[in-house]
Amino acid sequence: MSEPTLTTAHSQEFKDLGFGSVVGGANEKRLLNRDGSFNPRREGMPFFSRLHPYHLLLTISWPRFFVVVVSGYLLANCLFALAYLACGPGAIGGQPPELFGGAFGRAFFLSVETLGTIGYGNIYPIGVAPNIVITVESLTGLLMLALGTGLFFARFSRPTAAVVFSSRAVVTAYRGKAGFMFRLTNARANQLIELEAKVLFSRMEGSSRQYDQLDLERKRVVFFPLSWTIVHPIDENSPMWGMSGEELAERDAEFLVLLSGVDETFSQIVHARTSYKPSEIVFGHRFVNIYKPVRDDGTVAIDVRKLGETEPAPEEEWTGPEALHHTMHFSAYAPPRPRPPKS
Repeated sequence: MSEPTLTTAHSQEFKDLGFGSVVGGANEKRLLNRDGSFNPRREGMPFFSRLHPYHLLLTISWPRFFVVVVSGYLLANCLFALAYLACGPGAIGGQPPELFGGAFGRAFFLSVETLGTIGYGNIYPIGVAPNIVITVESLTGLLMLALGTGLFFARFSRPTAAVVFSSRAVVTAYRGKAGFMFRLTNARANQLIELEAKVLFSRMEGSSRQYDQLDLERKRVVFFPLSWTIVHPIDENSPMWGMSGEELAERDAEFLVLLSGVDETFSQIVHARTSYKPSEIVFGHRFVNIYKPVRDDGTVAIDVRKLGETEPAPEEEWTGPEALHHTMHFSAYAPPRPRPPKS
């Protein structure tokens, strides 16, 4: 009698993504942003216990990283300039303060020369106290240089996936029925191999949010040189069976996408995430052909600019033969080949 209970519990555990049934209720923000970041937040933790400077400096964008580095550099020089001024009016010798915009300007540029181990000799410390400050600043400069070099190397060497997802998903004809589809491609020149995709369907059921992992036409590809159209066949076994775009919007549906693969350059696993809301899903459209004509040397190429472009699906596709489907990876959508020259 306990087996059905265990089976049910295991099934519910498998469907729980870690959000729980309360998070993501109606009228809340989407669970997963298009850029892969999560909207749910953890609050109430002490500031210093959740602050991790190294992780922060590794994950923030490059513009923000440079803002932090430049701000830290200027702040350090300002603090040491104040330390030189605290040593007294005769602590700095050389050129007069008027040439540097005042006493603080002269102390600031002395700090810059010391922190960067430059030392032009036009300004210099006089006395024990300013030389002690020089000693501390020289050590600080070495540590900051080592830390900055390590952060730059870590940011450049950290393997990340730059996968471009189509801006829209479609529900269109697929093998005599319908299919939920979206496309993706690699935005970098490196190669991703052993790619695996998971698509999870989230929607409101009453007062709680339910999750289902969708069956895919293929959930894994070995190579990823061009693009990949991920397809979920909407049949009688699909949780999307019979749902319209209006019903998806009423249930506040969201399609969560998780992609993982091996970066051939670093030989490490990388991940990419995104999601689609009902407003980003087009019913009755199909993706346009992104294959470009085959070149004279036989090279096949795609136009990434058309990755998210769609067009209305002809009516006959919904009533045509079962073999007709459009995922851009079949003979119906093979790239056009050049015609042989006439004899």
